[in-house]
Amino acid sequence: MRSKFPVWILFLGLTAVPGLAQNPVPLPPSSHRPDSPPMTDEDSARARITSEMAKKAAKERAAALKTDTDKLLKLSVELKQYVDKSDENVLSLDVIKRAEEIEKLAKSVKEKMKGPN
Repeated sequence: MRSKFPVWILFLGLTAVPGLAQNPVPLPPSSHRPDSPPMTDEDSARARITSEMAKKAAKERAAALKTDTDKLLKLSVELKQYVDKSDENVLSLDVIKRAEEIEKLAKSVKEKMKGPN
């Protein structure tokens, strides 16, 4: 008895897609490229030291930010006190200097917040 599905269509389908049965299952990407040399103890030590240095730099940057923002708050309070004491017709030179100092410090804080990019 003859099949209703022609064999030549099956043959054509398998030959139209080259290597259909021969394609291996793709492996997940590895962190180590096969064309690069294997990682040595020296490389891993260097990577660890670099990571530790980056962490230390981030801690130092955070500490500097805290110090600068504390100083910025103090200067702002002082500026407010100077302005409250000053006359509407007379603006003290100290007030102007304090405002310039706040401006410089605020810019410094802004740059530190951006990070080492």
